[in-house]
Amino acid sequence: MLLLGLALPRPLPAQTPPPDHPDFAALQAEAKTAFRERVTPFVKTYCFDCHCNRKSKAGVNFEPALKTPGNAAFNLRWKQALVNVKAHDMPPEEAEKQPTDADRQMFADWVAKLKFLSPKDPGPFVIRRLTKVEYGNTLHDLFGVDPAIARELPDEVFGAGYLNTLSPLQSEQYLEIADEVLDRILAPDGKPPTQVQKRLFGEPPAKGTDPRVTARTVARSLARSAYRRPPSEAELDVLVGVFDLGRENQLAYAAALRLMLKAVLVSPQFLFITPAPAAEPARGIVALDDYQLASRLSYLLWATLPDAELSGLADSGQLHEPAVLRAQVARLLKDPRSRALFDGFGAQWLGVGELESKTFDTAKFPLMTRELRAAMYDEARLFFESIVRENRSVVSFVDSDYTYLNGTLAKIYGLEKTVKGPAMRKVMLTDANRGGILAMPGILATTSFPNRTSAVKRGVWVLEQVLGEHVPPAPPNVPALEKQDQDKVANLTLRQRTELHRTDAVCANCHRILDPIGFVLENFDAIGRWRDSEETGGAIDAAGELPGGKRFSSPKELKAIIAARETDLARNLTEKLLAYALCRQLEGYDEIVVDHLMESIARDGHRMQALITEIVCSYPFTQRRIQ
Repeated sequence: MLLLGLALPRPLPAQTPPPDHPDFAALQAEAKTAFRERVTPFVKTYCFDCHCNRKSKAGVNFEPALKTPGNAAFNLRWKQALVNVKAHDMPPEEAEKQPTDADRQMFADWVAKLKFLSPKDPGPFVIRRLTKVEYGNTLHDLFGVDPAIARELPDEVFGAGYLNTLSPLQSEQYLEIADEVLDRILAPDGKPPTQVQKRLFGEPPAKGTDPRVTARTVARSLARSAYRRPPSEAELDVLVGVFDLGRENQLAYAAALRLMLKAVLVSPQFLFITPAPAAEPARGIVALDDYQLASRLSYLLWATLPDAELSGLADSGQLHEPAVLRAQVARLLKDPRSRALFDGFGAQWLGVGELESKTFDTAKFPLMTRELRAAMYDEARLFFESIVRENRSVVSFVDSDYTYLNGTLAKIYGLEKTVKGPAMRKVMLTDANRGGILAMPGILATTSFPNRTSAVKRGVWVLEQVLGEHVPPAPPNVPALEKQDQDKVANLTLRQRTELHRTDAVCANCHRILDPIGFVLENFDAIGRWRDSEETGGAIDAAGELPGGKRFSSPKELKAIIAARETDLARNLTEKLLAYALCRQLEGYDEIVVDHLMESIARDGHRMQALITEIVCSYPFTQRRIQ
C-alpha cells in the first residue's frame, strides 16, 4: 500500500497454499479470529462515529461489512479503508480517538489476509459486447471486408469496463453496417453470385428438394462461424424462421438467405461474447467448454474470432488440454495479429490511448502534431511488443537501453541528426536517463497538463500503473497551482509551488511519496524533451528521498530503484492483465490466484510470455461460476 512507500515492497506471503491444503484452513481460521478479536473492535472504535447504519458519511457504512467481511462486495471498501488508515487520513485529525501505529499496522496485516475468507470461485463468465475494434476485425475475418466498416460506431470509454447493453441508436448502426456488409459481399438479385456468396450459401437447392432443408444447412454453417460455436437447434429454428419470412414475402431463395444472414449479423450471439446455451445446473462451477475458451483466448490476443486451427481444436475437444492450450498461446503471440494485446490492453495500461485526443498548448508545444502523437503511440506499441516477442522480463519495461523512433519523434530525444525519415526503427540509447516507460515521451505527455508538467500526475502514474500502489484521491478544496496567490508564488519554481501542498496536513502524507517521484521526472518537459531549467529560468531540482532512506537525483537512479522491485512490477502487471482478460475487477479469491501465478511466473524469471501463458491457463480464465 502507498504508505509503505516506494522503498518497501508490499507484504505478501512467499507462498499461498491452495484452498484444499491444511495450511490454508489454518490461515483462514487465523484471519477469522483476528477479525473477530481485533478488527471488529478497531472499526467500531475508530470508524463507527461516521460510518455506520445511523450515520453513513460519504455514503460509507461498515456495519454490513462487519457481518460478512469476506464478501467480495466489500473487498474494495476494506482496501480503500486501509489506504486512508495508513495515510492517517482516517480517522480525521479532529477525531477524539486515534489508533496507534501498531493498531494501524494490525489493520493492514488483516487486510492482507482478507483473501483467505473468500471461497474458491472463478467468478462469472462476463457476457460482453464486442468492442469496436473486435467487431471490425471479426467482420473482416468472416467476409473479407475492411475493418473500417465499423468506423461510425462510438469508441469505448477506457476504464468504464465492457458494456453489455445496446442503445436504440447502436442497434440502428449495427443494422446499417450489416446492410453495408451484405451489399459488398452479395450480388444483386439476378446477377451471378460472387465468390464470397458461393462460399457462404453454397449451391442453390436442386429442383424437387425442400429449400428449407438447404437453408437450414446454410444457417448451420453461417452460425458456426459467426457464433464461434455450433448453434443449438433452437437457434437454427429462429434463423430458418427468418428465411421463411422472406419467402412468405415473395423473396427469391438467395434474397431470403441474405435476410437470414442479416439476422445472424445483428444477433446477440454474434455481437456478444456469450456462454454456450447447453443445459447446465442452476448453480455451481464448471469448466469453460472449448468453444468459449477459444473465443476468450482469440479475442484476448488477436481481438478477433478464432481461426481455423483454434476452431478445429475446439471441435475436437482438445483445446482445454494444458499442453495444447500453452502451445496455442505461443502460436497466437507469434502472429502479427497479437498487436491487439497492446492496442487493447497495453495502450490502456500505459495511458497512451489518450494521446490522439489530448489537448496541448500549441503556442508552447508546436511540435505536438498529429504525426508526433502517432509516433509516440507507435513507440510505446513497438516497445511493448518487443518485450513480449523477445520474452523479456517485466523489468525491461522500466530499465532498457533501446526504443523505437522515426525522424519526427527523434527530435524529442535530440537524435534528429542520426534518425531520419517516417519509418519507425529500433534505436539503441546511450543516455541512461532514457529508456523504458518512465522516460517515454508519450507517457510523459499524457501525465502532463496542456501547458505544463505535473509532478503529482506523474508520481501517481508511477505508483498506480507501474507498482500497483493504491493512491487515495485528493481531498476536496485543495486549490490547483493556477489558483494559488500568484503574487506570493511569482518567484517560486514549479517544485516549490507544488511543495506548498505539504503545508496541508491532509495532503502531506501522500505528497511526501508522490512528489519526489514526480520531481525526478521534471527534467522532461510536458512533451518529453530533456531540460535543465524551467521556462521561468529556475533550475530543475530533481533530487528526492523516499521513506526508508532511498535517495535519487535523476531518472536513471529512480529507474534503478523501481527495477529492483521486480516482484511488485510483475504482480502489478499480472493483476492488471488478468482483470483485462476476465473483463472484470479482481476480487476475493482472485488474490489467491494471483499468488499462485506469481510463483509460476517467478520460476521463469518474470518473463512476459510466461506471464501471459499462466493467465490463460489460470483457474478463473478456464472456469466459470454459473449464477
